[in-house]
Amino acid sequence: MPIDIVLDAMGSDKAPDPEIRGAILAARTLDVRVHLVGPEEILRPKLREALRGYRRQDRPPVFLVQASEWITMEDKAAQAVRSKRDSSMRVGLKMVREGRAAGFVTAGNTGAAMATAKMVLGSLAGVDRPALATVFPTSTGSPTLVLDVGANSDCDPENLVQFAYMGDRYARDVLRIANPRLGLLSIGEEDSKGNALTKDTLPLLRETKLNFIGNVEGRDLFNGRVDVVVCDGFVGNVALKTAEGLAKLVNTSLRESLKSTVTSQVGALLSQKAFAAFKKSLDYTEYGGAPLLGLRGAAIVGHGSSNDRAIMNGIRVAAEFAGANVGASIEAALANR
Repeated sequence: MPIDIVLDAMGSDKAPDPEIRGAILAARTLDVRVHLVGPEEILRPKLREALRGYRRQDRPPVFLVQASEWITMEDKAAQAVRSKRDSSMRVGLKMVREGRAAGFVTAGNTGAAMATAKMVLGSLAGVDRPALATVFPTSTGSPTLVLDVGANSDCDPENLVQFAYMGDRYARDVLRIANPRLGLLSIGEEDSKGNALTKDTLPLLRETKLNFIGNVEGRDLFNGRVDVVVCDGFVGNVALKTAEGLAKLVNTSLRESLKSTVTSQVGALLSQKAFAAFKKSLDYTEYGGAPLLGLRGAAIVGHGSSNDRAIMNGIRVAAEFAGANVGASIEAALANR
């Protein structure tokens, strides 16, 4: 039976066009029904145009849900959450809370999405702060899950311990890693390395039932040595944005190098397949979005510059999250820690 997923149609930088195209793509290729939330007077003509050419009986299951307001990237998160009570984010998350949809996806204002999701859905038992998680590509092909990557700039050791349990369950239930290796992001592998937060967190993680391997360094995010890495949101967000910038630099530099000489151009033609695979491994659109772990419901936050493929993959992640019942798994793990 198809899973119902709610999509904030007004979130991305170029909304609602990527959202509409992504919703149609997801509804055609995944076992989902997509509910686009936003002002119907804006969405209806665009959706009608995007569906032109489909026979009525062949139209993918994409539906409209009215919301008179939306939160922009320029809005201050706290103020927008309070003042825009009929925003596409709030309306969509209410559908998840009321059981009318299994998950929510937005490529909008990250701060507003986190604040609204926490307010509307609420936190799981045993969770003080939800964490934003994302996967990093590695040289082994198996991803590294990193959290927090931006939800909480300032954390205490107990927050990081909770992140560890949440990451462990997501890695098991969604990424299908049987016994995830967990690391604490620091500036050295030795127990003596790090700041006050990492030094105070390290012994607490050693006391857990998790497969904790100790401190890990920035290079370990990409080498496959560890499956789950925990850190505060400030450090995690810097690592994420650095990785995105480096991926773009490598992609651009490699492309320009391959075009620089005739010999290189011949080599580029011969290596197109390998280059495409390399680009795909670094492409954020393939990963869809970052789940907010620790909430009573599936909420996925995508990149502001998401295209239709990124939107589709965000919907896929939401469906996988909801189908795996990650929330109940996290609650049980924290209750038995």
